[in-house]
Amino acid sequence: MMFPPLSRLLCLLLLSLSIPPSFSQSFIYKGFKNFASTNITLNGVAEITNDGILRLTDVRSRLIGRGFYPDPIRFKNPTTRTSLSFSTSFAFAVVPKYRKLGGHGLAFTISPTKELAGAQASQFLGLVNVTHNGNSSNHLFAVEFDTVQDLEFADIDDNHVGVNINRMKSVNSTPAGFFVDGDSTKQDICLHSGKKIQAWIDYDAAKPQLNITLSLYSKKPSRPILSLPIDLSPVFQDYMYVGFSASTGLLKSSHYIFAWSFNMTGQAKSFNLHHLPSLPPFKKNQKGFIIGFSVSILLAFFIIATAGAVYVFKQVKHTDVIEDWEHDVGPQKYSYKELKEATKGFDEKEMLGYGGSGKVYKGVLPISSTQFAVKRILKESKHGQKEFTSEISTIGRLRHRNLVQLLGWCRRKGEFFLVYDFMANGSLDNYIFNNPKAILTWQQRFKIINDVSNGLLYLHEGWEQTVLHRDIKAGNVLLDSELNGRLGDFGLAKLYDHGSHPATTNVVGTLGYLAPELTRTGKPTTSSDVFAFGALLLEVVCGRRPIEPKASPEELILVDWVMDKWHEGRLLEVVDSRLEGEFDKMEVMMVLKLGLMCSSDEPSFRPSMRQVIRYLEGEVPLPEILAPPSKKGGFVVGFDNFASSLKKVDTWSVGYREGDVDLEAGSGSLELVSGKHIGNKCLYKD
Repeated sequence: MMFPPLSRLLCLLLLSLSIPPSFSQSFIYKGFKNFASTNITLNGVAEITNDGILRLTDVRSRLIGRGFYPDPIRFKNPTTRTSLSFSTSFAFAVVPKYRKLGGHGLAFTISPTKELAGAQASQFLGLVNVTHNGNSSNHLFAVEFDTVQDLEFADIDDNHVGVNINRMKSVNSTPAGFFVDGDSTKQDICLHSGKKIQAWIDYDAAKPQLNITLSLYSKKPSRPILSLPIDLSPVFQDYMYVGFSASTGLLKSSHYIFAWSFNMTGQAKSFNLHHLPSLPPFKKNQKGFIIGFSVSILLAFFIIATAGAVYVFKQVKHTDVIEDWEHDVGPQKYSYKELKEATKGFDEKEMLGYGGSGKVYKGVLPISSTQFAVKRILKESKHGQKEFTSEISTIGRLRHRNLVQLLGWCRRKGEFFLVYDFMANGSLDNYIFNNPKAILTWQQRFKIINDVSNGLLYLHEGWEQTVLHRDIKAGNVLLDSELNGRLGDFGLAKLYDHGSHPATTNVVGTLGYLAPELTRTGKPTTSSDVFAFGALLLEVVCGRRPIEPKASPEELILVDWVMDKWHEGRLLEVVDSRLEGEFDKMEVMMVLKLGLMCSSDEPSFRPSMRQVIRYLEGEVPLPEILAPPSKKGGFVVGFDNFASSLKKVDTWSVGYREGDVDLEAGSGSLELVSGKHIGNKCLYKD
């Protein structure tokens, strides 16, 4: 049968539409030495070394570096609207500044943009930030080669490969390793060993299935370490960019890409690792080389050395000896000169605040314009070298978005300095007490409460040891530029192994937040932290401190005043009047009742932080009240004991004795004279 010319043309057109189009896009970088910036897009601190290696980051703090193929690539079939297959291979190395501690890893990523604007460093690998982490609108696919275990993102360990879709919590992950053909035993790979590692990422859109393969050798193993059935059609847009992203945090690493191939129509080309440039050998301690060289010179030139020794002796007299522990702690060590210049000579105009153990200054590094806070610990404070060493070697390893992070430290002539994240909006107490600089809305306050609760849960349960903060209060809750709450000041923190019990110690903390059992046992617990958190909840809602000496007698003790109003059925009257009634009544009631639960004099009646978060997130309701409570109780089962634990002693009056708690130093023993201790108050007979 013969078709008319027009009909033949239409048939050919329909036939052409039924045949899947060809999407041939491939490239290969056998090193980067001969590629101009137009052939690879660099941003952040990424650069091409003289040897032709793409270095994404160096070992400075809080950096992001990326390298992307400059042109967008089609990742979706325009006819079927399904994702297309792809294959990529690359050789990389991660070289940490502190080999024992490691540092953050890197990620191969497919993204709608090359800039990834607003992304954060550290555990976010320069891909997302805390605000849009998890948004489906990110359209982000990444394979992370991570060298830090971040419990916030449920990382399986500190040496793993994970597949991330729109968020930093991996949809699937596996410990880093590789298979040798013919051997079913998985061989380990240390991602931050500094060795060249070759990776292959292959996506078969027809199955659909993603395979990830690693090796320390040039030949691709036949067995991947991770095989994941996944359809990337909802993730991919029509055109996307491919590249690499890496970042540094407190634990710093350099990230290198030696070679890279990419193919949309077949297998990506593998590389012979022996033909790729090598990195300089890892030098554990360059100071040893310098000292050795100096000794050689001294031996060769004895006369000059004698004169030089006299000069060196005079200099060393005024310099601190570098002790063994200083080589092993993780956070960066700053020089005194750096900190002095950054704070304009510790100018009082740069002072952000002060406490019993020292003053806090704002600092700005001249080269990078990085802002930070420097705590200069006073010589006369009780914060000695033992506490200082403990803080930088243990607390300095904590990483959570709701904790103020320790960036570094300095020691000079018996003085100690701690360098922290700079919190642009200062401490929470400046926003809820007296004459605040600005009035926080209820939504902002509730967000801050949730932030602090998540940070405290991480301290109690999420890290390798239990961390007791021991000084939770509004003054130690810091607010960043977006008013996110972060718990800070770990000067009084105490650590112990999970499942064990902390030793008896001096009672430390701040009057108004001390759990009553501390004065009897001297043993801080997670429950005593919860007690202080309860005081924080009440003061955030009410806009006043736990103990207000200028208040009327019935309002002097915040927890009693709130309890009285609850008994009277007028609980909402305690809410900060500056909110002008603009708040969610159900949330406010829940937070007030939760604050009272946490403030129970009986530790067993207080919830754990995990329970607190379940209440705050609405996962479970607080215990119900059958009727407006009276002073005799009126609670359903589960609240009876709690109610009795908050009974007032009407025949006692409130009094304080100077010296009960060393408020200025933030530590000391609470000595009761002839009274009974209930909550945060000493009660003495009339």
